Formats: sequence, C-alpha cells, structure tokens
Amino acid sequence: MANDNLFYEVEKHLLEDEVPSKYLSEIIKADKMKESPFNLISELAKAEQNPQYHPEGNALIHTLMVVDNAAKVREKSSDRRVLMWASLLHDIGKGPTTRLKKGRWTAYDHDKVGKDLTIKFLESFNLEQEFITKVAAMVRWHMQTLFVMKKLPFQELEQMVKEVEIDEIALLSFCDRTGRTKMTKEDINKTEETIEQFKKEARKHLRTSSREYQYT
Repeated sequence: MANDNLFYEVEKHLLEDEVPSKYLSEIIKADKMKESPFNLISELAKAEQNPQYHPEGNALIHTLMVVDNAAKVREKSSDRRVLMWASLLHDIGKGPTTRLKKGRWTAYDHDKVGKDLTIKFLESFNLEQEFITKVAAMVRWHMQTLFVMKKLPFQELEQMVKEVEIDEIALLSFCDRTGRTKMTKEDINKTEETIEQFKKEARKHLRTSSREYQYT
C-alpha cells in the first residue's frame, strides 16, 4: 500500500520550500523512497545521462535541480501543485528507457513512458483524476520545446495544445532546460528566447485548433 503520508509530506515541501531538493535528498538518503512507487524517483540515480547535455550527472541530480528551479517560479504558475509534481516526475520515464548506444547515453521516448509511469505513480494515492491527468500531460509534453525548436519529427504541437496550457508547459520546459550545471547568464537568456519562440509557435496551433473547432 502506498504511503499517503509521505506523499503529502513531499507535497508540502514542494509547495513551501525555497529549495525542496534539500528535503528530497535527505529522505532519499534515509531510504524513505526505496518502496514503490517512490522508488520510481529514487532509482533515477541509476539513469546516466549524456554529459554533453547534462554535465550535472544522473537523472536524479537533474530532477532535483529542476524541482529547485520550479520552486523559484511556481508563483507564476496557474496551478503550482501541478507544476511542482510535474517537475519532480518529468523524467520518471528515464528509468526504464535509458540505454548506452554507441558510447552515448540515450532515453528515447522517456516522455511517453513517463506519462504512463506518472499515472501509475499518482494513482497509487487517493487523488482526484483531474490532477493526475494534468500532471501526466505535463510530463508527456515537456520535451516539445526541444523538438519544435530543432524542427525534429517528434513535435506534436497540435495535440499538445489540446492537453496542456502553453504558458504552463513553457514554464516547466524552462525549468528543465536550465536544470543543469555550467549554465551561463548567456545560456539562460538564450533559453528564455527559445521558450518565447516556442510559445509563439504553439499559439499558432492553438488558434488553428480553435478555428477548426468553431467550424465543425
């Protein structure tokens, strides 16, 4: 049976702490996250990442950095609870998808796998379905900024805008993209510009979807 008390304890720190990673690191070291479903988070320490893009280290280190970033901007969110849980669970799919291919660490489809694992994680507790759906959608679409700006074939803006608010997924994406070491002020400014361009592209699809809905 899932530990509901631990869930709400974690949530309290996510919503109130300036640096939630301090608490999260402590309970992980104390093995409080070794049982299911919390092990989906703690075991991210085993998910290595490509140092070219993630010089900070494994997926757990990255996740904790993203959570701290989200704590800095959560007041800008229309749903702080969704944003903070999405920041903690955004890379949960890297556990089962991380592979070493031709000398490089990859985690293909971790966003899609992550959506399913997020639902599994959150459904372990007595939570409202709307909340679960929103967090899972944020996890599912958190890679779209990268896909869109690099013009990769994995972009699905038309579907994304039906499931998440553009400003919310952009906020999570900014926290994710800056959740790594060796980020200079110039890097952060460039990331902000990229996020703004992504929002413009997404809004084009939102307007298109609205027109299609209007005439059907």
